[in-house]
Amino acid sequence: MIVALGMDHAGFSFKKVVEEAVQAAGHSLLDLGTDSETSVDYPDYAEAVGDAVAGGKADLGILVCGSGVGTCIAANKIPGVRAALCHDAFSARQSREDDDANVLCLGSRVIGPNLAQDLIRIFLSARFSEAERHRRRLAKVARLEKRLPG
Repeated sequence: MIVALGMDHAGFSFKKVVEEAVQAAGHSLLDLGTDSETSVDYPDYAEAVGDAVAGGKADLGILVCGSGVGTCIAANKIPGVRAALCHDAFSARQSREDDDANVLCLGSRVIGPNLAQDLIRIFLSARFSEAERHRRRLAKVARLEKRLPG
């Protein structure tokens, strides 16, 4: 599996943590930046990861910013992306099993590196349940994506 990784300057401190967790799980990494703690805009990295996932260049994505909130909001604007902000094991598993999330968002200023690695492992190993009620709900989410503004 190919996992796209993106982060802003606040998430850069987790770069090695994420890389190690993805590789330890046996997956390949598509590094979409950033490469330093120099201030950058999180929507640019959310867009890069979201486009890679929605476009089929990556199977899943991981985004890291200070809180995880900004990258999650931005990534969810991209049709086909179902980004989940997870700071606990239940949410990391449930987001994949019930909601078929394809992008994990983490906050480097909210959780520590050990928990981040655990959440990445859980997220990457979980699979969508395919339960009828979850497919029905995801179909409704897909319809929301197609709504035109106004």
